[in-house]
Amino acid sequence: MNSGQNKPLTSTMENYLEAIFNLNKEKSAVRVKDIARRLGVKMPTVTNMLKTLNERGLIEYEKYEYLELTEEGSVVGKEIDRRHHVLRSFLTDILGIDPVKADEEACKMEHAVGTTTMDRFVVFMEFIQSCPRTGENWLQRFEEFRVHGKDTEKCMEHMKAFANGFGIRIKDMERREESQHGTQHG
Repeated sequence: MNSGQNKPLTSTMENYLEAIFNLNKEKSAVRVKDIARRLGVKMPTVTNMLKTLNERGLIEYEKYEYLELTEEGSVVGKEIDRRHHVLRSFLTDILGIDPVKADEEACKMEHAVGTTTMDRFVVFMEFIQSCPRTGENWLQRFEEFRVHGKDTEKCMEHMKAFANGFGIRIKDMERREESQHGTQHG
């Protein structure tokens, strides 16, 4: 086994794997020139990196032939692509960053964020998009806060409205529970 296989991937290696992964989704066969065009680099630069990725067992590549991701390379490429999309979504949907800028920033961030942190990002995104405890206007309120700063009076109003609404929901749940138990036992 090559000792280089145990070393972590560099951000450049990850960029190549992500590009190959995405090209694989778009085309039936990936070539050196496709990767060069996608990444904005020269073909000899691509060839050198492909040799490295091939030695690490992440791609199958013979000079002047099409290349393919190995099973491991596909798993790694998919994970890098997932990180990119989650980060980009966070930057555009939550922070309101311009999509082009968000794409650039996500590309930089995806190499620095570990799997555990990324998994928490995914859960956080799911939470704020679906949990009723965040309130219907959660993102709107965040945007107001981002633009105008903390408004203690508005925060107090929102907390009181939330508490009141929450109290009403609890009472409704208790009534339903009582009526269910009353009909079951009566």
